[in-house]
Amino acid sequence: MLKMDEFLKNQIFATHAVAAAGSVTLSTVLTYPLDTIKTLIQVGSDPSGSGKQLTTTQALHRIQSFSGNSGLYSGFGWLAFGRLFGLGARFGIYEIVTAYYKDGREDDYVHVSEALLAGLMAGAAESLICSPFELVKLRAQVTSAIRLPSRVSLVGQERALAPSMSRFLHGYTLDLKALNHSVGLLSTLTTKHQNIKGALQEYPWMMTGSGRPPAVSNVHRPSDIISLEGWQAFWRGLRSGIARDSIFSGVFFSTWQFLHRSMLIWKSIEMDPPPRSNDEVGPLSPFSVSLAAGVSGAVAAAVSHGFDTANSRSLCTVLPKYVAMERKFLKWHRPGNRFERTTGIHPADQSLLFRGIGLRMARCGLGSFFMVGGYYLILDHLLK
Repeated sequence: MLKMDEFLKNQIFATHAVAAAGSVTLSTVLTYPLDTIKTLIQVGSDPSGSGKQLTTTQALHRIQSFSGNSGLYSGFGWLAFGRLFGLGARFGIYEIVTAYYKDGREDDYVHVSEALLAGLMAGAAESLICSPFELVKLRAQVTSAIRLPSRVSLVGQERALAPSMSRFLHGYTLDLKALNHSVGLLSTLTTKHQNIKGALQEYPWMMTGSGRPPAVSNVHRPSDIISLEGWQAFWRGLRSGIARDSIFSGVFFSTWQFLHRSMLIWKSIEMDPPPRSNDEVGPLSPFSVSLAAGVSGAVAAAVSHGFDTANSRSLCTVLPKYVAMERKFLKWHRPGNRFERTTGIHPADQSLLFRGIGLRMARCGLGSFFMVGGYYLILDHLLK
């Protein structure tokens, strides 16, 4: 009898796990194009260039021109895989923390302030888990809207490849036009060096020929990121990521709890006799719960959007590891005031923080609605 109970418990757990994974995947599939367009609006067509803001129409046109409709799903696998773990951590930690609040109470009611605090902790854990997946996803999205240079022959690549580039970023073609321009600027200086062009190529900061880091489109694969920027790059935007996910999760759960409580009160108005606990009111309909989740997701997205923009722009900026080492050696300090340094917001991005807020609200709102609704739908189908 004990073994049968354990089997049933394991089966129920597996059913809920399948329903959760399916609902997360479903919501990600349905809302991912909104996320791709939002990212391009936040960082511009090429964050290493002018960073000019794109409209929704322009972003969509660029993706379709350079990558086709499939470009709207560039990096989808990375986000979907990361969200399975990240959302699992968010909801799991939230349930564990709120279990302490429910202890000793007549029902499972959680106060809005308690939901807020539990959500803040859950969001921080989610950010730690999702940061590496977020980096690769964002760079894949940006690359989908950039015209990639045509492939040259392998012989040509080896002939044009700078020594530093061959160590840090394999297969990249040196911009000889930019290098010749740099050499031309130095040609007026008195020098006894016999091969100034070759000498310049030996310096890592001249690896592209222009003195600037390679574009995101050249450093979007995990192997290239590790080679050029190091393992630390996967958690570079952790400050803004933790601020974003903590605030989003806290506001999401507290708003959802408030709406859930309000709907229970509304449902119990005409009940006679008045219910003494939430259990006597009965469960809400799946549609009502899903709608509350959707509204909560949109509100949380609006509140945390500035940190999302800061995170996107940070992760879509290539920072070679030798530059990071120089900054550490020179004791380089982060720009901005204490709040900006703590939350990872660059002072130059102050006027850009609300780019794409409408798209993110729509994506998070619809994503939360589909995730909760899909969970109930899949669970109902599996338990039949």
